[in-house]
Amino acid sequence: MHQYEVIIYWSRNDGVYIAEVPELSGCMAHGASQEEALRGCGEAVELWLETAREFGDPIPEPKGRRLMLA
Repeated sequence: MHQYEVIIYWSRNDGVYIAEVPELSGCMAHGASQEEALRGCGEAVELWLETAREFGDPIPEPKGRRLMLA
């Protein structure tokens, strides 16, 4: 697993947990449990990185610290 921060939260509107990787724009997954969302997020990170490599897009280095979001 990569060292990107993952934020997991409950989406009342969708009725699922969302796992989001803020450092990788648009990279997220959902699941019925936190564990399922996190598992899916690992797969989403791999796909995000694979696609970025394929198109020559920059891949951010993991910050390795808690992000400050407002």
